[in-house]
Amino acid sequence: MEVAAMGLFKKKPDPISDRSRALEAQIASLEAQIKQLSSKVQKEQTQPRVRSSVSPTKLPGATPSVPSAPSSLHASAREPVFELISPPNTTPVSPEESTPAHYNDLGVRKYDLAAAWRRIQNHFHGPATPNPKLVSYLAAGTINGLRPLRYEKRIARNRVIFFSILLLFIIWVILAMVLKQR
Repeated sequence: MEVAAMGLFKKKPDPISDRSRALEAQIASLEAQIKQLSSKVQKEQTQPRVRSSVSPTKLPGATPSVPSAPSSLHASAREPVFELISPPNTTPVSPEESTPAHYNDLGVRKYDLAAAWRRIQNHFHGPATPNPKLVSYLAAGTINGLRPLRYEKRIARNRVIFFSILLLFIIWVILAMVLKQR
């Protein structure tokens, strides 16, 4: 009897928090490796390099082992490289929506009813989920320890229905009392 009672007050293990602890430990070990490697690189950079003053081309009969690169490559290596980065919350414009036929002579976009309807529909659909696999797991309830999303929705729906009926009953009682006093 005592053993069964002891099990009642124990918290069930949460698989998501266990997984998050394991990932945090893995992140900590990777950060330690990064610090170790960066300190190793800094030690190598602080030590002077020993170099021979004799180059292979100055020796008689020797051929250079590494061909010399043209000076234009060295100049381009120093110039910054720019990449096009789009903001994260924007959707790319499809090529069919940005053709010149969609603009008038002054450069103002013509009114396109079909595109306006698509924009309205996309507004109500909401953004696409960044992790659809996780959403499907949550909806199906395949993560141990978590209830399925449809079960949670049903509980919330029943709660709203119950409190709506309770509110209507309270309003009805108040109206009945007010009308009796008249």
